[in-house]
Amino acid sequence: MNPPSGSIRHYAPFIGLRYSFSRKRNRFTSVIAMVSMLGMVIGVASLITVLSVMNGFGGELRGRILSLVPHGYVSHRDGGITGWRELAAQLGGYPGVVAVSPYISDKVLLASPTNQRGAVLTAIDPALEKTVSRIPAAMVAGSLESLDEPGFNVVLGASLARILRVAPGDFVDVTVPRLTVTPMGVFPRSKRLQVIGLFEVGAQPDGYQAYVSLATGQKLLGQRDHVDGLQVRTSDLFTAPAVMAGLAAELPPGYEVSDWSQSQGSLFRAVKMEKLMVSLLLLSVVAVAAFNIVSTLVMSVAEKRRDIAVLRTMGARASGIMIIFVAHGIGLAAVGISVGALLGTALGLNISRVTAFIENVFGVKLFDPSVYFISELPSDLQWPDVGAVVLASLLLSLLATIYPAWRATRIAPAEVLRYE
Repeated sequence: MNPPSGSIRHYAPFIGLRYSFSRKRNRFTSVIAMVSMLGMVIGVASLITVLSVMNGFGGELRGRILSLVPHGYVSHRDGGITGWRELAAQLGGYPGVVAVSPYISDKVLLASPTNQRGAVLTAIDPALEKTVSRIPAAMVAGSLESLDEPGFNVVLGASLARILRVAPGDFVDVTVPRLTVTPMGVFPRSKRLQVIGLFEVGAQPDGYQAYVSLATGQKLLGQRDHVDGLQVRTSDLFTAPAVMAGLAAELPPGYEVSDWSQSQGSLFRAVKMEKLMVSLLLLSVVAVAAFNIVSTLVMSVAEKRRDIAVLRTMGARASGIMIIFVAHGIGLAAVGISVGALLGTALGLNISRVTAFIENVFGVKLFDPSVYFISELPSDLQWPDVGAVVLASLLLSLLATIYPAWRATRIAPAEVLRYE
């Protein structure tokens, strides 16, 4: 009496897994299976590692650039803001706003005895600035509070100072886009400033940003009692857009409100898009490895024609045969995906140590801080990324097993067993 087809289907995954790890296979088929698993290991491990590094770079970029960028800005469409202290007090009482600081900013030309460079000159109140940005913590020489000392003082980015070849105590000449009318004619407005400090955040602002006190900025840029706008710090960086939108509704007409996602958002959207494109490219490696399983299963079906015919005569349905070879392919893929996920996780958690080891062994410096703004490869392993890679790999593997498994169901038992 033939066993019920449900019983055969119950054992189908077990039979498929036995085929996956059986030693009694054609040697060529075994080699193809090993290559498929190795490709899956490399693809999954590479994808997880690269995603971790991309997350690390994104975090470094966000932490370094946004450390200098306030969460939001308030300005007036007709020019500067008068009575900014009253407005700052009003903004400071809004829910979600932590601190407010004035600023004046313009593009200038800085010149030293040996070099000159375009820069962005920002006038700030040092006492209030430390409440809205992390510039004081980024100072590597001098202090931000020294800007309020008598005289015309300036704090430069470390890279900008290296370009100008100046150090604290030296002088630079600043030329601003304003004109001074004298009996001798019209001349660009310029002033000699003393460098009293350097800051370094390890990002592009180090190469173009300079700070002066609010009083110095008003004299140089002719703002008098005006400021260009107010910098706003909120309780949470990621709620800043909502807080600033609420502020815009509360302020009188004429005021313009923006947040960091508008001034810097395009940069982070580009990083996110780059991560997506790199993920798709590396996922193609996983896809190639997954579809190598097709070759393995096609040859396995050819080897197991007699077994398929016997199972069909015992009552196995086509769906049971299909499940056997789907389980066969998924078993091979699962091994590669598991090893690749473990290897990728280990690399993602220890990539900085791996790069340091390579540098020590070969005596090279992979990341020169003066060029890349980093001294080691950053990494941030996120478990949702690992889960997404594993699920995508399993899905591709499942798709790769469908055609060979369907071919197995088309084998006619009578033709195979005719000469047995």
